[in-house]
Amino acid sequence: MAARPAAGRGPPAGADAPDGPPRRGTARSRRRAVLLTDDLGALGRAAAGCRGCPLHAAATQTVFGEGPERARVVLVGEQPRDREDRAGEPFVGPAGGLLRRALEEAGLDASEVCLTNAVKHFKFTVPEGGKRRIHKSPDLREMTACRPWLTAEPAAVRPRLVVALGATAGRALLGGPFRVGDHRGVLQPFPSPGGRGDGGAPALPDARFLATVHPSSVLRARDRDAAYRGLVADLRVAAAALQD
Repeated sequence: MAARPAAGRGPPAGADAPDGPPRRGTARSRRRAVLLTDDLGALGRAAAGCRGCPLHAAATQTVFGEGPERARVVLVGEQPRDREDRAGEPFVGPAGGLLRRALEEAGLDASEVCLTNAVKHFKFTVPEGGKRRIHKSPDLREMTACRPWLTAEPAAVRPRLVVALGATAGRALLGGPFRVGDHRGVLQPFPSPGGRGDGGAPALPDARFLATVHPSSVLRARDRDAAYRGLVADLRVAAAALQD
């Protein structure tokens, strides 16, 4: 697994977070150099200092992706939730436990999977008089601020398959409106219209794309068993794709 950056740790020497204020004329080139690295640990340490949107102010820490440096599959969720924000690791809450069970049942080796999110900070609200932090979906500004990190991760890992878990992840990866039902369980080429370091999709000509539901939606479903079977069925398509 890629080493997890320490909470609150800033970018490597000479590197700026993608949307941080430039300090010198070479800030853009330093930013691009960080985003072009194939070292997930270096990317995670740089992302820990990102101040590209207001979410960092309330969140405990940046939650970057975790997995092997050459994962065959990258799974992208929406954003960290309460437990992930506190732990600094993706998918460690109830939805993560369900996802890992579904991966095993579908025949996907967790040691070949990188887990990440479209947005790297927890967005939440606290009701008046309450203490529990309630998840809020990220908006376009927040998704755009995190897009350089999101595109840098699969570009560094170079997976065979990128899986969007839910509509937010699909929008972040493909751009524009996205309905899971229009893409669910169907393999398609992973688009590469942009380039690394500028927020465009990474150049992964051999990778494919698949969409399914976010595991948290399974936990909320009225018929949880049916929703879980649907998630496993989609992940089995992913597992079969790796055998081609």
